[in-house]
Amino acid sequence: MSDVLLKGSCLCGAVRYELTDAPFWAHSCHCSRCRKITGSPFAANAFVPLESLRYVAGDEHIGSYRVPNTERFTHTFCTHCGSTLPSPNPSRSRVVIPMGSLDDEPGLSPKAHIWVDSKADWDVIADDLPQHTEALEF
Repeated sequence: MSDVLLKGSCLCGAVRYELTDAPFWAHSCHCSRCRKITGSPFAANAFVPLESLRYVAGDEHIGSYRVPNTERFTHTFCTHCGSTLPSPNPSRSRVVIPMGSLDDEPGLSPKAHIWVDSKADWDVIADDLPQHTEALEF
């Protein structure tokens, strides 16, 4: 029996990954960095334990860019198509999973909005989820 709960991939399919644990949290981040890497008003990110992620194809096509002078922000991507991919954070024992990279339904939707004070003026939050001015500790 497989221990794979969720699968994900990049746009071109060169990089594929599996998760062996369900996400324990998800939020929508409205910071300017997330807007830049997604090209959209926010990034919908889920989180899983670090040991849950395994790449099954294309790990040689994984690139990353760490924004200078940041504690947590690294953009991990496919070097073929540029798709945002899971970003391991060993210091926090978790992986940030861009929800749009999942091939399967995660069974969890975002539970909050973060960095709402830096959201774009044209970004309208139209739900009743909690809104926070900074990142959450979880």
